[in-house]
Amino acid sequence: MKGPLSGVKIIDLSNVISGPVATVLLCDQGAEVIKIESPDGDIVRRMGAGNGELSPSFLTANRGKRSLAINLKEKKGTEIIKKLVLDADVFVQNFRPGVIDRIGLGYEVLKKINPRLLYVSISGFGEGGPYAQKRVYDPVIQALTGLPDIQADSENARPKMVRTIIPDKVTALTAAQAITAGLFRREREKGDGQHIKIAMVDATIAFLWAEGLVGLTSVGKEKNLRRGQLAQDLIFETADGFITCGAVSDSEWKGLCAALEQPAWLEDDRFSTPLGRVLNAKERLEGMSDVLISKESADWIKILEAHDVPCAPVLSRVEILENEQIKANEIIYEYEHPQLGMVRQARPGAKFSGSDLRKSSPAPTLGEDSWEILSELGLDQSEIEKLFKTKIVLGREKE
Repeated sequence: MKGPLSGVKIIDLSNVISGPVATVLLCDQGAEVIKIESPDGDIVRRMGAGNGELSPSFLTANRGKRSLAINLKEKKGTEIIKKLVLDADVFVQNFRPGVIDRIGLGYEVLKKINPRLLYVSISGFGEGGPYAQKRVYDPVIQALTGLPDIQADSENARPKMVRTIIPDKVTALTAAQAITAGLFRREREKGDGQHIKIAMVDATIAFLWAEGLVGLTSVGKEKNLRRGQLAQDLIFETADGFITCGAVSDSEWKGLCAALEQPAWLEDDRFSTPLGRVLNAKERLEGMSDVLISKESADWIKILEAHDVPCAPVLSRVEILENEQIKANEIIYEYEHPQLGMVRQARPGAKFSGSDLRKSSPAPTLGEDSWEILSELGLDQSEIEKLFKTKIVLGREKE
């Protein structure tokens, strides 16, 4: 398998979502990823329905990786990590600031062992400031970045959380992009590695700025972003379900008015410009809702498409499996997992014309590759057996 990142070796000490999703993307693209876990394992192993220690979320965030279960509270445990780092390209950790230094695996320590190492630190708030040591999960970052405020329906409405972990996954994508940028710079300049720091709050604000926080752009002219928020709720009930449709340009608005048989809207000053349609969104959306309830979804989709209006049925999560476009894209694939039977996954979003992507690679059981990885480091059988016996290393022993 020759992925675009074949030959890149990543030591992954991260847990939960932000770090593991970043490294699984790189793993899918060919990188070798060694997942370092505590004797208890990544907590996501046991979160949600699944088979023992392989929950669906863990399977998705860790497919294709190898697992080394090791007690980093012991000096012999950290010494093994230092050996792994000798020929590694990337080291990823998402402990709270200061913890990794107390363990003895901070940036200053590891860069002396391997100056070309890209050292990646993912945190909730960064290494300084009053929140640096606070515990953090996705909803905390949502709350601090204005995301629930964006979801509020009106000026005085209750803020709403997004019901998927946007900050965690945006942080993961930010980290993956930063790692590839760091690798490119290192190879082009034939230089040393560097310390890449990513705070979830920073990644989320940067992600939201181009649209959700755009009203903060002009200093001194900040406005209430709930009024005029571009991302309106564009879900409309039909006679048998729900669809989405909308019009941004004047030509699309003209097509929408024709499809809904509402010529009077074209003469309405409130809706005559794109900005007017945003500022008067409540009245516009209410008028559309009153019309769209009158026919079934399939009928409306046919009519709207005939007038070149952007539209789609609102699918349930199960229904996406049968959507003709999603099937044509082959984004979702199935394979036989050795412990779980037939499983379904989504491939990475990017395709490469000259490179492969790793597929059908199961996530490891806890410490599944411990013995093999230690052998690759040059430890002999008696040394490895002693590490297992003293519980410094856990996992599947040599058969």
